[in-house]
Amino acid sequence: MRCPFCGAEDTSVIDSRESEEGTRIRRRRRCTACEKRFTTYETIELRFPQVIKQDGNRVEFDRNKLYTSFTRALHKRPVPTEQVDAALERILQKLLSTGVQEITSRTIGEWVMQELYSLDKVAYIRFASVYRSFEDIGDFQEVIREVQSPPSDKQ
Repeated sequence: MRCPFCGAEDTSVIDSRESEEGTRIRRRRRCTACEKRFTTYETIELRFPQVIKQDGNRVEFDRNKLYTSFTRALHKRPVPTEQVDAALERILQKLLSTGVQEITSRTIGEWVMQELYSLDKVAYIRFASVYRSFEDIGDFQEVIREVQSPPSDKQ
């Protein structure tokens, strides 16, 4: 770590402390050249894969878009916030654990549908109607039949 005061490259760590959340480390450092002290922070950097949209464009993954998808589908539905947060976390963990640099929006959409199916059938149908671009009442009837079928069919 380069000293911010004199630019020397030789510094030593005097003290390290982990944050209460465990997501950041605070380090007190001392420059061996000028003897001045300074603090650095080490944080986790998570790299989500880029999302390949249906038109072929690539965009950075946006956690807020994922959250918005859930909140729109679950609008005025009796699903506890903790369950929604857990579902979002499962999708984020899947994204990170794939280890890929790119992923299709379709794959993410399918994961959202799986989670919504488990959380609330009405929210699942709402999301499916937009995600699958329903064009007539027959599309709705098909998804309703899917929801009414035994749970073993949708795992």
